[in-house]
Amino acid sequence: MCKVRPESIRRGLHIALTGISNRRTLENLARAARRYNERPQLPLVIASTLLVPGYIDAREVGQIAQFIAALDLHIPYALLAFAPHFYMSDLPCTSARHAEEAEAAARAAGLVNVRVGNRHLLV
Repeated sequence: MCKVRPESIRRGLHIALTGISNRRTLENLARAARRYNERPQLPLVIASTLLVPGYIDAREVGQIAQFIAALDLHIPYALLAFAPHFYMSDLPCTSARHAEEAEAAARAAGLVNVRVGNRHLLV
């Protein structure tokens, strides 16, 4: 059973970025995680977080990673570099430092399969 309460992951931020609550996202991740061991070599679930500067920091990633780790330490977690585009064109690209701090926070939460994606976008 998951020890990290989904309420501990900031709902307000998810609403600000997507317009909806993260409740369903967290429920669906927990549901898929229960079946993770059925096919670990080609996972049924892979979590990812877009590292939007000024919105998603290492603390936020750490909270998300704790939630994932409470489900299964081996669930793959991709931290995706952000590039300004469309509605968020006034924000900078994700920095290498930001990505490194987020990766360290995810690993500190206990996850063993963490990677930074879109590395070519890091500044």
